[in-house]
Amino acid sequence: MFIQTEATPNPDTVKFLPGPPVAGHLGPFDYPDAASARSSLLARALFQVDGVDRVFLGADFVSISKTASSDWKHVKPMVLAAIMDHFMAGLPVVDDAASQDGDEITYDGETAEIVNEIKELIETRVRPAVAQDGGDITFRSFDAATGVVHLNMRGACAGCPSSTMTLKSGIENMLRTYVPEVTAVEAVL
Repeated sequence: MFIQTEATPNPDTVKFLPGPPVAGHLGPFDYPDAASARSSLLARALFQVDGVDRVFLGADFVSISKTASSDWKHVKPMVLAAIMDHFMAGLPVVDDAASQDGDEITYDGETAEIVNEIKELIETRVRPAVAQDGGDITFRSFDAATGVVHLNMRGACAGCPSSTMTLKSGIENMLRTYVPEVTAVEAVL
């Protein structure tokens, strides 16, 4: 098994491409710490590696964020071994296919139409681009009174030094252009 690696804009995060699907159509899944990784055998194995701080499982990739005090030359070989061991054993990546975003807000009337436009733009223009960098950005909420869109930054996007610029210069400008009701975009932690 050959696992490709790619650097991301976040120097503490590396994208690993094992070849077979990772989360597939079930994901993505973001595990900000070991305690949150109960539903994934792979994430639990990766958190056993000293220096692993966050695990993000995309459709066909794994993004690993290391602690600031760790060095990739020590963490990367152990992460590669954990991923290879998992896939070679034929184990499932996620044991509980339940979506992590079960607390979705319901919108009515004109606000529902605006939210659908925002979600469509994020799905077709934003998510494919950030997935190439090992991250994910998902819709969280829209405040119709203020025009503020709240987005979840996950994977390599969480804690990335350039995420604020991506959020404000890229995503906010695009949403404001196509959806005039949007006045600002903010990240949700």
